[in-house]
Amino acid sequence: MANNFITGLDIGSQSIKAAIAEVKSDGQASLIKLVKTPSGGMRKGAIDDLAEMTRALNVMFGEIKKVSRNALKNIYLNVGGPDIRVQSSKGIVAVSRADNEIYQDDVDRAVQASQAINLPPNRMILHAIVREFIVDGVGDIRDPLGMIGNRLEVNSLIIDAFAPSIRNLTKCVEMAGATVGGLIFSPLAGSQAVLSKNQKELGVAVVDIGFGTTSLCVYEENKLLHSAVFPIGSGNITNDLAIGLKTNIDAAEVVKLTFGAASLKGVSGREQIDLKRIDPTVRNASRRFIIDVMEGRLAEIFEFVNNELKLISRAGRLPVGIVLVGGGAKLPGIIDFVKEELKLPAQIGIPEMPNLEVPSGEISLQTEDPEFVCSLGLLLWGRDRLYGEAVEGNTRVTGWFRKIFNELLP
Repeated sequence: MANNFITGLDIGSQSIKAAIAEVKSDGQASLIKLVKTPSGGMRKGAIDDLAEMTRALNVMFGEIKKVSRNALKNIYLNVGGPDIRVQSSKGIVAVSRADNEIYQDDVDRAVQASQAINLPPNRMILHAIVREFIVDGVGDIRDPLGMIGNRLEVNSLIIDAFAPSIRNLTKCVEMAGATVGGLIFSPLAGSQAVLSKNQKELGVAVVDIGFGTTSLCVYEENKLLHSAVFPIGSGNITNDLAIGLKTNIDAAEVVKLTFGAASLKGVSGREQIDLKRIDPTVRNASRRFIIDVMEGRLAEIFEFVNNELKLISRAGRLPVGIVLVGGGAKLPGIIDFVKEELKLPAQIGIPEMPNLEVPSGEISLQTEDPEFVCSLGLLLWGRDRLYGEAVEGNTRVTGWFRKIFNELLP
């Protein structure tokens, strides 16, 4: 088998990020390049202009071709947006053999039974994540193979998506000249890159603050407990600044990145910012006013997160706390802000990639940018998908993944 390429492609509302790796015949992967280009035609995780998105992808794919044209043949895409739904489901089957020993076909039947849920025709199952098996009423079993029992149950977490949004996404990528190898829910991809098994065991939440959306994944006992996507992100902070400063969006984004922070703590009310260098039509403003606007929107974002944690009785009860990723995680002071808002430990997520060689010091520094976490997670997921069964807690993503994706292709 010749060397292959895998590309993790994170398509966001503001930018498109790609992580490209070369995989040798023995499955050893080496990170070749990280690329970031402007996005277009995407709003809050959904495509609203096919032509504009295709043009943006053409620019990105031009950069990827500089590495190798083969890097476009195996693209792993993120799927996000507030229309994603997460629900629990249970499958129950009788053990088929006379000696009551559980075989793989029993497990497969139980998993399939848990996926037999009623969905509208315009929705599709994206992931079916096994959380636990139950044998004759005894739960919290990770692998029931070889056990003895009469009845096998499985608790699964079903993640389903709006099918037309998925088809629009894959269509844009194919129109731009690439081949889609797989689709992964964005929060799962980010978790794949930054969480260790120990963190998932103890209890942790990953919060991905994107430009158009914010997503949440909660793990405990090495299981995915819950996931959600909120229709609000760092782009809303930019919009608020544009309104408050009476300036354009581009200038507001520069103000946010240059003078912004997550919290007013330690900020003097006397500090004035000369905004005329950014927008000649804007008067000077106090830095305290700028940060006050930003803090209000951040408080709203983390109120969504805290309410979701309350729904699953984990508010203030995650030992590892919050791991922040995404472009919004780069705001100064955001760690202390999250600790105060959620009453939990907090940290910036740094990718852990023990099975991915990073030959360049420059690329190694880039991997520490929280903006690239999702694309790196997609890359790692794709590598496991091709060269070994990908396991996310108790996630089984082999046969169902190929079947679902084949249904999307013309």
